[in-house]
Amino acid sequence: VQLQAYGGGLVQTGDSLRLSCAASGGTYAMGWFRQAPGKDREAVATISWRGGLKYYADSVKGRFAISRDNAENLMYLQMNNLKPEDTAVYYCAAGTLESGNLRPSYWGQGTLVTVSS
Repeated sequence: VQLQAYGGGLVQTGDSLRLSCAASGGTYAMGWFRQAPGKDREAVATISWRGGLKYYADSVKGRFAISRDNAENLMYLQMNNLKPEDTAVYYCAAGTLESGNLRPSYWGQGTLVTVSS
């Protein structure tokens, strides 16, 4: 499975941005991770194959929304009310869902999101 993330950019605090991830195929749970400078990669949001199960990191609950369109092999991350601490490289991943956590088997390249204060 090949994944390609895109949609990052430079925005201001309070702005919105939507990330997209194009997949080459497969029937996997998918998710978004992010890695800020000097920090470990962390899970942001996860979605099951059919989209019925969604999980979010506490830091983004109520602001971010994950969705997918299996007919188009696309996954999205709608990010609202962005904060400077959301600044990171965002990665999409595909794999298996285990107790609400995505165990990635495939990674896309990252897309940089920068939120200015």
